[in-house]
Amino acid sequence: MKQRVSSVKLTKSKMPGANDAEYVALEDGISPKLEHYTKVSILPLVFLIFYEVSGGPFGVEDSVKAAGPLLALLGFVIFPFIWSVPEALITAELSTMFPENAGYVVWVSSALGPYWGFQQGWMKWLSGVIDNALYPVLFLDYLKSAFPILEDGLPRTAAVLGITLALTYVNYRGLTIVGWVAVLLGVFSLLPFLVMGVIAVPELKPSRWLVFDLDNVDWALYLNTLFWNLNYWDSISTLSGEVENPGRTLPRALFYALIFVVLAYFFPLLIGTGAIPLNRDSWEDGYFSEIAKIIGGVWLRFWVQGASAVSNMGMFVAEMSSDSFQLLGMAERGMLPECFARRSRYGTPLVGILFSASGVVLLSWLSFQEIVAAENFLYCFGMIMEFVAFVKLRVEYPAVSRPYKVPIGTVGAVLMCVPPTLLICVVLALASFKVMCLSLVAVLVGLVLRPCLQYSEKKGWFRFSNPRDYANQMFTDQ
Repeated sequence: MKQRVSSVKLTKSKMPGANDAEYVALEDGISPKLEHYTKVSILPLVFLIFYEVSGGPFGVEDSVKAAGPLLALLGFVIFPFIWSVPEALITAELSTMFPENAGYVVWVSSALGPYWGFQQGWMKWLSGVIDNALYPVLFLDYLKSAFPILEDGLPRTAAVLGITLALTYVNYRGLTIVGWVAVLLGVFSLLPFLVMGVIAVPELKPSRWLVFDLDNVDWALYLNTLFWNLNYWDSISTLSGEVENPGRTLPRALFYALIFVVLAYFFPLLIGTGAIPLNRDSWEDGYFSEIAKIIGGVWLRFWVQGASAVSNMGMFVAEMSSDSFQLLGMAERGMLPECFARRSRYGTPLVGILFSASGVVLLSWLSFQEIVAAENFLYCFGMIMEFVAFVKLRVEYPAVSRPYKVPIGTVGAVLMCVPPTLLICVVLALASFKVMCLSLVAVLVGLVLRPCLQYSEKKGWFRFSNPRDYANQMFTDQ
């Protein structure tokens, strides 16, 4: 592994600060060993972000069940400004400042030190794997109405394993393939909702959109559903090293994806709540397929079910890409054994893919609500550290090159982080005791895991890379 640095041209820029540090980077952020792999362009990147965050309206049904049509619609308009926009802006700035595959792990490591960078990586990876365990569940929830045999038992278990293995292979074949697969799946999964919207126009009754009952709102379910459907904007940061011209491409892709995601939620909810009489108890996972049957007939129902299936495939491959490349980036920085940094002949992190796929299979027994609540809880911890890192890097290293910089000062950066931080506190407070206990145990495992890995390195049980061999972007004393 040390041979990689021998032909690498390093560039430096002075970083003012207490330690008079320098910024060390690989020229153009590209390792010579990886130049022959095709980089991801803007269109596949937009759809990768779309699938990291959304994948379409499948899974938003609980927002209507929890709070009624008006609050559900308002939630997907207002919530992005409280959470999605700040997270996307922070991701755009820090991903272009640190265009490498460790993503948010590098942000936190640079601001708070490698120990907390590892904790960030652990919590975000575990949150991502928990999130990915959800997609086979959602996939089968949509198909079980047409194929009841998939509801439980051995057929369901076999289906989960089959889906996981097939999509894991897609990830193995390369990120470029994953990106263009995401484009095709995205177009196919959203088309039936455009058709549904056209058919439903004569049936729309605007008065149905205004129904709400503040005395009958399940706030925990409502906020968890909004939060889950509108987060993970930072996940694309772990693919920064695979993006063509990240300083220009990433911010643009995040902007386009943000608009795309909000419309992909709002339009189907507008159609579904406005075209049929309200029965809040019916609004649960898979209900859009029933709405399609009411509006257009059985053929449209099957199309929506097929769209859900391919949408979950898209979310699975996008999430697994981020999770596995994150492990690769952490290994390049010496946080994980060197085997995680090895790439297949397609340029993909083979060990990271297998590790992430194993986690998905082990966690697929959880229910939909348990998965959403557990991943939200862990994700919140990670986001708090990202907000702290964002502000601290602004304060300590204001002169470092940022190809994209959020056009606000230090005070503005702090104020931008306040609303999402308050929201995090609310989400944490609403978590069930079971989810809270399981999540805290997971956090404690991460606190112990870092010194255990360091001990294994000292004993020579595993080989670790020297992080200076992968000097993609780091701070060194002058």
